[in-house]
Amino acid sequence: MKSQVQHRFHDFHHTWLSKLEEILHHLLHRTQMVALTHQNDVVNLQHLVNTTTAHIKHYYTVKWAEAREDVLPFFAPTWLTPLENACSWITGWKPSMVFRLLRSLQTSSFGVSEEQARKIEQLRMRMRMEEEKVEREMERLQMSLADHKMVELAKHSSRALAAEGEVEVAAAVKGLLDGLERTMKGADCVRLKTLKGVLDVLTPLQCVEFLAAVLAQQLRLTQWGTKKTDMLHVPRFNEPRPAIN
Repeated sequence: MKSQVQHRFHDFHHTWLSKLEEILHHLLHRTQMVALTHQNDVVNLQHLVNTTTAHIKHYYTVKWAEAREDVLPFFAPTWLTPLENACSWITGWKPSMVFRLLRSLQTSSFGVSEEQARKIEQLRMRMRMEEEKVEREMERLQMSLADHKMVELAKHSSRALAAEGEVEVAAAVKGLLDGLERTMKGADCVRLKTLKGVLDVLTPLQCVEFLAAVLAQQLRLTQWGTKKTDMLHVPRFNEPRPAIN
């Protein structure tokens, strides 16, 4: 039986994903227009970047609010496909994935300068250190589950041997859940800092192209996971697209 948090976030995720697909089409349309007209409209490009990042931040705002009530559903999300869950890193995408995606974009039309490449590499190294910090904390929490004291406390609770033991169990479980919530938020912060760090280095047009690739990858993973390509069409980066009025 699903919890209230699972029901609410499942509905939110579906709506949010639909809006993400809409934003992706706008990003792709804008890059196509720039390619056709050779007019780099910085104001419109920046507005599109801001719209995209605001939508991404909204996801984490809602996620954190729901996790405050119940964090466990985010470690076994029913709103994701098995493939998405298999690719997940502490309730989301792994920050280092962004840098692999950036390397795949290195073409004549998306070339970064030496200065940009230097800053991106520095960011990659910093974010890798933060990834490792979050992973160590997650490992510590996982080890605590098998801790002898936790096992004994669980036995006390299941057998209802003493009210004192149940109080200890409640305190231990609360500590574990608080740790999971803290670790999840830590991982999310690394994700957001990675995106912001990359966007701060790129030009407005590069930002639009980069975000289009990030969104397309996320939506395509969902598409592959559901195996229902007719329900969610995610165009490839260089695929002809219908005009947007």
